[in-house]
Amino acid sequence: MSETVKATFRDYDIIRHPLMTEKSTMILEKANAYVFVVDKFATKPEIKNAVERVFGVKVFSVNTILNKGKNKVFRGRRGRRSDFKKAIVRLAEGNKIDLGVGV
Repeated sequence: MSETVKATFRDYDIIRHPLMTEKSTMILEKANAYVFVVDKFATKPEIKNAVERVFGVKVFSVNTILNKGKNKVFRGRRGRRSDFKKAIVRLAEGNKIDLGVGV
């Protein structure tokens, strides 16, 4: 990116946290894509702009998945897990995000 745009508070509200699982690690190695838990109502263009501003990288594509919460029973009490949205963010060639460093 030639021009640097400062990240806003909304950008940090959109990107909740990175999702580090076996599957997301395989996606990272295979396709240079990162998986984030994002705001449930965020759109693909909003997610793309937020990742570009916060991490200073060029995003190639964004795919989203809305995971529905499951009904669970814990110690005899019924409950429900929250719904959440995942975003698989594929970066342009030569870009990289270091998730080990705090944002």
